[in-house]
Amino acid sequence: MIFILLGCIFLYVFMMNIIERDASLKDFLLQKYFDASNNLPSWIITSCVITLALSVLISQYIPIVPKYIADLQLFGYQLNKFGYTLLAIVFFYVTRSALGFLFYQSIGDGKKWSIFYFTSTKFYFILSFLLIILCVAHYYFPIDRNKMFLYYFFFFSFVFVFKVFFYLFHKNKILPEKWYYKFLYICTLQIAPLLLLWKLLFF
Repeated sequence: MIFILLGCIFLYVFMMNIIERDASLKDFLLQKYFDASNNLPSWIITSCVITLALSVLISQYIPIVPKYIADLQLFGYQLNKFGYTLLAIVFFYVTRSALGFLFYQSIGDGKKWSIFYFTSTKFYFILSFLLIILCVAHYYFPIDRNKMFLYYFFFFSFVFVFKVFFYLFHKNKILPEKWYYKFLYICTLQIAPLLLLWKLLFF
């Protein structure tokens, strides 16, 4: 676990020093879209970090690895709980990102997609640090995992609701202008994939 978290920190150091050209944390979080560069690499790195940190945290609560997954072998190795969680979350993010891109293209608002992932990068950047802190607390401090699961559930519920409002009212206006497109995006690309991920991991 510690090597994964150190790898996440290294990715962020690389991103801030090389990709963002020695930008400070404040400058990175407050930069405007038209003043920013290398948005796509920053989004990809942030997505990798959030995926790894989330997998480390959630994998300890996965009841079992499904038999059809456990029976698969790659180079003689089987997926453990972390591997299965990582695979499920990667599938979740890749699918949702691809559908998000197609959604913006289909409504004739493709240019807003780049503004969307630029803005969401800032949100997930902050969230990833919270996840790293939770991972360290979870593995290195004596806590009751059963009680913590309930706290995690409420924490992620709050994060989800906050993210929806963040997207709705952000000054960059990253969601489509028409209300029914906003409703469609939230239902099909925020709520539905999350329910699918929950089913994959806990049922």
